[in-house]
Amino acid sequence: MSQRKSSRAGAGAKAAAAGHIHFVQGNEACVHGALYAGVSFFAGYPITPSTEIAEHLAERLPGIGGAFIQMEDEIGAMCAVCGAALAGAKAMTATSGPGFSLKQEAIGYACMAEIPCVVVNVQRAGPSTGLPTKVAQGDVNQARWGTHGDHSIVVLTASSVQDVFAITVEAFNIAEIYRTPVILLFDEVVGHMREKLIIPAPGELPVVERLRTAVKAGVNYHPYLPREDGRLPISDFGDVHRYNVTGLFHDIFGFPTENPEQVSKLVYHLVDKIENRSHLLARYKEFYLEDAEHILVSYGSSARSARHLVEGRRRKGDRIGLLELQTLWPFPAQVVREKTAHAKNVFVVEMNLGQVMAQVKQATAHPDRVFLVNRMDGMLVTPTDIGKVMRTVEGRGF
Repeated sequence: MSQRKSSRAGAGAKAAAAGHIHFVQGNEACVHGALYAGVSFFAGYPITPSTEIAEHLAERLPGIGGAFIQMEDEIGAMCAVCGAALAGAKAMTATSGPGFSLKQEAIGYACMAEIPCVVVNVQRAGPSTGLPTKVAQGDVNQARWGTHGDHSIVVLTASSVQDVFAITVEAFNIAEIYRTPVILLFDEVVGHMREKLIIPAPGELPVVERLRTAVKAGVNYHPYLPREDGRLPISDFGDVHRYNVTGLFHDIFGFPTENPEQVSKLVYHLVDKIENRSHLLARYKEFYLEDAEHILVSYGSSARSARHLVEGRRRKGDRIGLLELQTLWPFPAQVVREKTAHAKNVFVVEMNLGQVMAQVKQATAHPDRVFLVNRMDGMLVTPTDIGKVMRTVEGRGF
């Protein structure tokens, strides 16, 4: 499918839904966000609790000139996404923990070949089959380190249906700007809860289109030669330019190389293009941090419980604030450091054994004052759970 056709289809989808108030699941909000961003290809395989994303796109994409393919497994789905993205489509897939594990090799290929795409992981309790219908946030480190080798990755999340929509658009934009796979790390509660969604009018949210090369046919094209601003123009595979795509280390033409200088340069390029822009990629929300003595750091559905406690205790005069992270990788260490600099205590609220807490400890000046509030039993961490830990730490009523 040509990108021109994809753009028209995306615009039509946006115009049809813009301004309407919807009552939808988080998974459906992700679909609306992807359509707003111009997605034209989805390949996936059903898996709880992400299946609604595939179901809705199976219905929506053919009607706007896009393509939906249910593959034989998650490995094939991720490979199909890579191929479609190289051919010019804005492409995505969606899965959960076990499927996300299977996708890792092809995600690594997308990192190495610099293929823009979006991967949604609606987390459930694990490892292995775990609790397929229950909530968890145990895939934070897998999203960062799941594929082998030195690389970097962008991982975004959200805690509300409206934010799921917006952060999905952000994911496609970042994928296009940096020519990289972007992971949307939602969780079962966010994916399945229903809330109001207002879809913005076309143009209200920025949508980044594919940066295509201006090199004419018959002229040498360097598919891996970045511009001065760091962006890599791309030519749709199978169009006017013929070029090599490989998961091996390669030169600016895309051909394999074992030249130590070129290998080292490529590794640093793949990492630096993301890590050196962590301040630009940091997305977060803050609540009552100006005078907060005690700060909760959270993300996803856990942040909803954290905010509930903060709102209640503020009304009683307690100086508590919340830093809700929407970018998990590259970890926004500078944001965490600055926002928690004057806190007496920091409480990290998450549903795992402390995967984000480890990062917060590294970012803060006083790691001994960082405490974990967690659950990993398939149940949503509650405001009561948070309050119990805070009372234990402070030794007084909260």
